[in-house]
Amino acid sequence: MDATYQKLKDLPKVELHRHWEASMRLETLLDVALEYGIEMPEYEVETLRPFVQIMPDEPHSMQHFLGKFAMLRQFYRSPDVIKRITREIVEDAAADNVQYMELRFTPKALCNILQSEVQQVVKLVCETTQEAARDCDITVRLIASMNRHESVQFGERVLRAAVDNKKLGIVGLDLAGNEERSALPFREIFREAKEEGLGVTIHAGEWNGANSVWDAVGMLKADRVGHGVRVLEDDAIVNILVEREIVLEVCPSSNVLSGIVSSLGEHPIRDLMQRQLLITINTDDPIICNINLTDEIYNAVKYMNLSMDEVRDSIIRGARASFLPDEERKKLVSQFQTWLSEA
Repeated sequence: MDATYQKLKDLPKVELHRHWEASMRLETLLDVALEYGIEMPEYEVETLRPFVQIMPDEPHSMQHFLGKFAMLRQFYRSPDVIKRITREIVEDAAADNVQYMELRFTPKALCNILQSEVQQVVKLVCETTQEAARDCDITVRLIASMNRHESVQFGERVLRAAVDNKKLGIVGLDLAGNEERSALPFREIFREAKEEGLGVTIHAGEWNGANSVWDAVGMLKADRVGHGVRVLEDDAIVNILVEREIVLEVCPSSNVLSGIVSSLGEHPIRDLMQRQLLITINTDDPIICNINLTDEIYNAVKYMNLSMDEVRDSIIRGARASFLPDEERKKLVSQFQTWLSEA
């Protein structure tokens, strides 16, 4: 580790965009494969790695990136596996000095193999997360996610489970999946989510153009946008995001490995900032991208020329953009301002 990396590792950090379904440890997946007889050529970590991680010689495309999820979803085999993965995700974030995290998870993905009801899965993830967070002295809140290709009826069940488990740490609702599918069928779900006091974040401006960002912000009234980097294709929508102070959850490594951006050095994060757009830095899918949050911020410093002051600003911005209730959010911002003034 060079001095810059160590300094970034020591900084208290905020993560707003990390998917449960791609945040587990390789060693844990290997244990699950052995326990449940998931067929593999060899039961070794390095043999498993190419199945769930983008390797240096592999293509960078949406299809290839999403293909890793198809493999990962074979491992969600039992409530005990879900609990172990959840606990380890929280432990790994704490070890990286992430002090506040909003972890998003997709109940549909967890229900498919478990054949459990949405309410059961959501409660399991919530209870395990809060127990692990207390043990690790980290604040973790949860965002329930649904995909555009899933039915609106299932999305309504996710909303109900999210609302019912607010006291167990759910603070937001997310829509992900192929952005070429319209988000508009889900508009009523997200309207109700806001009425129930949940924050709204929508994946947009990643695999589809700026029009998907308008759907997220103009139609679904998103408070934040997941990724959003392609908003630069439309000046009018850029201006709307600036005017409404919509925060972008930017995930540079994911953007490169999924083929949205050609390289880290070509990532438009600096262009976004120059247009006065509000950015935060996030991991998206740590196991697929083989990163943690310190790695991602280090990449932004090394390849995108972010200064330490800009890094601190992005962390504070993440605290301000959290989906916590007003008083809790103010306390969180104040705490990070104190920590970072001393760092």
